Amino acid sequence: MANSDFDQTQAARFAALALDCVHKPYPNKIAHSLNSDADVKPPRELTPAFYGCYDWHSSVHGHWLLVRLARLFPQAPFAAEARRAVARSLTPANIAQEVIYLNASGRNTFERPYGLAWLLQLAAELKEFDDPEARQWSAALRPLEQAVTARIAEWLPKLQHPIRTGEHNNTAFSMGLMLDYARVTGNTEFGRVVESRARDYYLKDRNCPLAYEPSGEDFLSPCLAEADAVRRILLPAEFARWFTAFLPRVDLEPTLVSDVTDGKAYHLAGLNLSRAWMLEGIVSKLPAADARRKPLTALAGKLKAAGLESIRSEHYEGGHWLGSFAVYLVSGRGLR
Repeated sequence: MANSDFDQTQAARFAALALDCVHKPYPNKIAHSLNSDADVKPPRELTPAFYGCYDWHSSVHGHWLLVRLARLFPQAPFAAEARRAVARSLTPANIAQEVIYLNASGRNTFERPYGLAWLLQLAAELKEFDDPEARQWSAALRPLEQAVTARIAEWLPKLQHPIRTGEHNNTAFSMGLMLDYARVTGNTEFGRVVESRARDYYLKDRNCPLAYEPSGEDFLSPCLAEADAVRRILLPAEFARWFTAFLPRVDLEPTLVSDVTDGKAYHLAGLNLSRAWMLEGIVSKLPAADARRKPLTALAGKLKAAGLESIRSEHYEGGHWLGSFAVYLVSGRGLR
């Protein structure tokens, strides 16, 4: 359900950011393992569905953004162009090459876990979209979806410790997306694997060092991401007790970007957005009478305002990905 202040005008702004980049081949930051000279190719040939938006994961969640907005605003002027862009990318031939690329020798760590989690979020969005074209796109994406769930289900049982960074490698954030995917699509076996590891990793944690956040290039909060993942697997009373021990105090201020031309520094704009939606997720699981609901909701609103204000399309360093974070927040995607 979209937030009451999320309207077609705002959606059009974010759709434009994604439409500007999903088929823009350069600049491109490629995380690419070469097995031979034959692998020296442009990104649009290596991964023909997801080569734009500077890097693979941003392309994936750029496509998610377009699907979500076409679903929420089917009559909007941008919806037809969004559909054309998604249809151009999500073809059986393109996805077959994506599977070949993912499964090639030496690529077992490719986009793990962040990009793979967003791929599953795209699959979940298509699954919930009651639309003939969306069903075609979902069917086309299915082989890559299956390859990704197999990759994650093989990896998580071997991962002895969670990854607690504030960037792409963070496991808690990605596991939250994975749990949502499993529930939306009815993939109970995959969901059991993810939930089991989340319980192993996080339920004994106490006193998360929120005062040490953020690191200088964070776009995720390790502490809030963990709480937002755990709220997905505990009942409200259980979660409230766990959260009290895990984060006895939540004291944050919005982060500022010192140099909008520095892609890593621009991560701090996204941190405001992700912190806001994580706080909303946490509040959604606290019991109705919990005194923390009101101050945490107010803090989420403050962070949301700062995050949305920082998105500027003229700065590609942030524009190629921040729209997805904004849409995830303002459309309430993480709240079910």
